Amino acid sequence: MVEPYDAQAVERKWQQRWESEGTYEVDNDDPRPPYYVLCMYPYPSGPAHMGHVRNYTFGDLIVRHRTMHGHAVLSPFGFDSFGLPAENAAIKTGVHPRVFTEERIPELTDSVKRMGAVYDWRREVRSHDPEYMRATQTIFLRLWEAGLAYRAKAPVNWCPGCHTVLANEQVRADGTCDRSGDVVQKRDLEQWFFKITAYAQELLDDLDGLEWPERVKVMQRNWIGRSEGAEFEMAVEGTEHRLRVFTTRPDTSFGMTYAVIAPEHPLALEITTPEQRAAVEDFVAQVRMASDVERLSSEGPLEKRGVFTGAHAVNPFNGKPVPVYLADYVLMTYGTGAIMAVPAEDQRDWDFAKAYGLPVVRTVQPPEGWQGEAYPGEGPRINSEWLDGIVDTGEAKAKAVEWLEAEGIGERKVNYRLRDWLLSRQRFWGCPIPVVNCPDHGAVPVPESQLPVVAPDDVEFRPTGESPLRFHEGFLRTTCPICGGPAERETDTMDTFVDSSWYFLRFCDPQNRLLPFSQEAVERWMPVDQYIGGIEHAILHLMYARFFTKALADVGLGPPSLREPFRRLFTQGMIRMDGTKMSKSRGNLVGPGRYLDTTGADALRLFHLFVGPPADDVDWSDQSDEVIEGCARFLRRVWRLALEPEQAAPPPAEPDNVERASHRVIARVSDEYERWSYNTAVASLMEFTNLLYKEGATDFAVDTLLLLLAPMAPHITAELWERRHGAHIHAQRWPTADPTKLTLESTTMVVQVNGKVRDRLEVAPTIVAEEAERLALASPRVQELLAGAPPRKVVVRPPKLVNIVH
Repeated sequence: MVEPYDAQAVERKWQQRWESEGTYEVDNDDPRPPYYVLCMYPYPSGPAHMGHVRNYTFGDLIVRHRTMHGHAVLSPFGFDSFGLPAENAAIKTGVHPRVFTEERIPELTDSVKRMGAVYDWRREVRSHDPEYMRATQTIFLRLWEAGLAYRAKAPVNWCPGCHTVLANEQVRADGTCDRSGDVVQKRDLEQWFFKITAYAQELLDDLDGLEWPERVKVMQRNWIGRSEGAEFEMAVEGTEHRLRVFTTRPDTSFGMTYAVIAPEHPLALEITTPEQRAAVEDFVAQVRMASDVERLSSEGPLEKRGVFTGAHAVNPFNGKPVPVYLADYVLMTYGTGAIMAVPAEDQRDWDFAKAYGLPVVRTVQPPEGWQGEAYPGEGPRINSEWLDGIVDTGEAKAKAVEWLEAEGIGERKVNYRLRDWLLSRQRFWGCPIPVVNCPDHGAVPVPESQLPVVAPDDVEFRPTGESPLRFHEGFLRTTCPICGGPAERETDTMDTFVDSSWYFLRFCDPQNRLLPFSQEAVERWMPVDQYIGGIEHAILHLMYARFFTKALADVGLGPPSLREPFRRLFTQGMIRMDGTKMSKSRGNLVGPGRYLDTTGADALRLFHLFVGPPADDVDWSDQSDEVIEGCARFLRRVWRLALEPEQAAPPPAEPDNVERASHRVIARVSDEYERWSYNTAVASLMEFTNLLYKEGATDFAVDTLLLLLAPMAPHITAELWERRHGAHIHAQRWPTADPTKLTLESTTMVVQVNGKVRDRLEVAPTIVAEEAERLALASPRVQELLAGAPPRKVVVRPPKLVNIVH
């Protein structure tokens, strides 16, 4: 009798073997066609949790599946090892972030290996490794040299809890920091930026060619925020100043009854009259305490969201003066920081006008019976002089722009919501910005021969959270690379999204000490064929990685033809508990250790594949254990069937039927793999196993079962294949269905009389309706019920059903 399946012993054996034999290591000159599979590299916070298990199970399945299809699959792993958690731990405990981080990495590595996920560990990268920092700093300098990195003073998002600057994308919808939860403030600081706005249109256009979830592409399109319209100038009465405004509806300009500028606008105080100065200064101070999200919100009384400057600007379309207001909902970072207001066609302008007693002039005729307020729809132009009567908005906009251009006071314009990427962080545990500040020469790049610039270990972490680099004389004091005089190092570090914006390129050439990567290696593997990660990265990481790929090609580091990093993207569902995402910060983690020690990794992997469609969220509950145990029972049935088929099942009475069923399951499961329908693929294999237990198992049928199951449950299938064939299942080719054996020789057709089953007939699957009806009416049981009378109606659904109404 076959011994019971020992999951831990089998899994330990094969994990050690895959690693020692380098089964899934690939070289850049591998002759097989390349295929690059990548899961987003993780922050090393400790042992894996179920979210990791789910993510890496999908990735590992694809690696093994594509390998069985004959590809050389690049499957690397690394660690996004810079970040705030390690620094916050250092502030609390005094343990250096590097020590803290490097203690966490083996914990996560061990968890991943115990899951049976296979990687080419020779290619491992860690973003805090000095060689990786050298490459990151080289990239920064090349982008700076090309004008794609710059330093500027700007209002920034400051998190008082993290003591650092945040990118716009790191501020939640409620105006709080996405990590600490503190209310984000505005401060003016000298900061480093990447000029991502130079690629706004290309980032938008290239989305169309990506095999990504549509919702991710929509999120990126909205974040880029392309707006077509016009910019034109308005003279400020009694001054030499001119306001330049942007509008998406120049055709409504005759209805402008006031103008609005951002509180940060350089002319805000310049044009303010003495009588209004105190009120304007108070309002500006108040707005500076609000986040952009709060300012763009529609909540709050409008009477408190604006202030009159006392100035008037001239509407160039009709020569009439309009009052100029400041309002918090106008941002200096969008367009020109000044807008014209047409309350008749915009609801927010309408509400503002009513709050401040400003007039409303309609320029588009609303439909008859219109009971609303602002009307943004189509209709004939009115009160618009030479635009009157035009119905089509596109035509009216074009004529308005033509007039502005002919008058020399404006032109058509495209604006984007996308802002340049603020990369400066006032933290220690990040990649230092390789810049020296010289009193005579300003910001000077550190020569590449002196890279990497590495932060010192002997630093003091203060309870305030301030970066210790600012107080470390050995790091701070240096000499200018140009003049040799005394200078100071830049103490800001880079946003950790810089590291994750190019790591996928480093995996192609991880040992390169001269360049971040060679173009030849990148051309071999890129773009990534299948990228896997969470929907929460739809804007931040994915947008930045796309920008970096384009920019690196343009500065000569990347291949000129590589414009997109990820050919296909899959965003897996989250693991939730009690309705919230499972995460360490929420304290609701479930780790895989208990299951790896009992039911085993293969059963846990099958659970994540079987529990629902991969893109759907999964609720972890008490029933999860039952499903995992059910998966373990299924694997034990496979074990018995493969090792003792004659004991587990009867001899096949119809071997040809079993063979045909094998080919059908090959076709069905192959299709399910390609469609990411893993839950139905697991169900198909469970049904096929039941069939073999019932009708008998041939060697071909059992081998088919093992091959189709191999990417999902790699340990047990490897052991069974070795015992049956003395070979490695993961080196076998994926099975191919014989198309001549996919059709059934016969199928059962149900015959009903008045809705009740009266007979079952074996018929050809291709039977036509007329023949099905003839056979059903010829049935002795049916003839007995009809007693010679003709049926009133016959409903035929070949080849499954005939219903006779008597």
